[in-house]
Amino acid sequence: MIDTIKEIPIKGIPFTVEFFIVLFVTFGMSLIFTPLMTFISRRIGAVDKPNERRINTKVMPSAGGLAVFLSFAISTLFILPLIVHPQLPWVGVGHPLAPRSQLVTYTSYILPFIFAGGVVVITGLIDDVKEISPKMKMLGLLIAASITWFFTHARFDNLKIPFGGPFLEFPVWLSFIFTVFWIVSITNAVNLIDGLDGLASGVSVISLFTMGIVSYFFLPSPNIFLPITIFTLVAAIMGFFPYNYHPAIIYLGDTGALFLGFMISVVSLQGLKNATAVAVLTPLLILGVPLTDTIVAMVRRKLNNQSISSADKMHLHHRLMQIGFTHRGAVLVIYGIAGIFAFISLILQVSSRIGGIFLIIALLLGLGLFIDMVGILGKNRQPFLNVLRFIGSSDYREQLINKKRKKRYKHDKTGRK
Repeated sequence: MIDTIKEIPIKGIPFTVEFFIVLFVTFGMSLIFTPLMTFISRRIGAVDKPNERRINTKVMPSAGGLAVFLSFAISTLFILPLIVHPQLPWVGVGHPLAPRSQLVTYTSYILPFIFAGGVVVITGLIDDVKEISPKMKMLGLLIAASITWFFTHARFDNLKIPFGGPFLEFPVWLSFIFTVFWIVSITNAVNLIDGLDGLASGVSVISLFTMGIVSYFFLPSPNIFLPITIFTLVAAIMGFFPYNYHPAIIYLGDTGALFLGFMISVVSLQGLKNATAVAVLTPLLILGVPLTDTIVAMVRRKLNNQSISSADKMHLHHRLMQIGFTHRGAVLVIYGIAGIFAFISLILQVSSRIGGIFLIIALLLGLGLFIDMVGILGKNRQPFLNVLRFIGSSDYREQLINKKRKKRYKHDKTGRK
């Protein structure tokens, strides 16, 4: 494979310098486009109005994600191809981009992602202007996910069961289903955490930056196009971030939250091409905050006999504010949690199998305690803490045993009658 970064530099300028210039230009474009989007959002009606589900108390422009998308698209379609050399495709057998011997240009690599991302952005923008039904929003995501599977190498083709499990190769139809499910799930998970100023954009930067490091330093078959794309997207988000951090003057909206979720899902899929336990767990760890919040929300709604797609105010950011955190404090806490997940994912790259197992166990124990203490499962639902109380408190054990005895006695008495 051609190592793009070590190619002969154009006009005597090292590639690293050229790439940092591209990042700076991308950041600058986003910095300029975002204030323009505050004006355009209001003109086209892409605004977030206060209601019982919202945190904001005034009407806010909500199509800021369009500035991120435009900055990223311009840089990847028109600037990066000028400095990035072609390389061998990093794809699976039977993929449309095969044969492996044919060099792939950066333009041909990125174009399908931009096109699919554009479908997601248009879907989100329509929803920001006039709220569309969940089915219509899902249709847009399914179209984008299908484009990704058919025209890129971001596919869920195989899976290595972690820590010594078997290696599974999926047939084409199952690969399609898993790929679409992965993209739609991650996209919606990122969209769900977009509830506070700077939350989704900040968590996305932490996740993407970590993925960029992993993709460049730790994948055994490195695809240099991947980290270049990731860091360019990070630069586009960082140009938007100052306007989105509390107190925000513009929101990502569904336009941006769905686009960031989509891009995170497709770049994480490329990391799964490495058939190892670490490769499977890494994207799940990096996306720990949105995935945990989404999974717990689904369990909570199921326990409350609600639809898993119904809205509530029990997400992690809501609960942190309900127990006394300020708006900014809640956001910083979640940044910290995302940073912990990201750090653990990096440690996992260099740990032994036994070390990795203990690391994951410790993480799950800590996560269980945190979920119970914050109360995002719902009122009086603390299963993990209750187990620890049962182990560590004889009074609590006695109380539960007596309660069970009374219940059994009452049941037996009713039965005899």
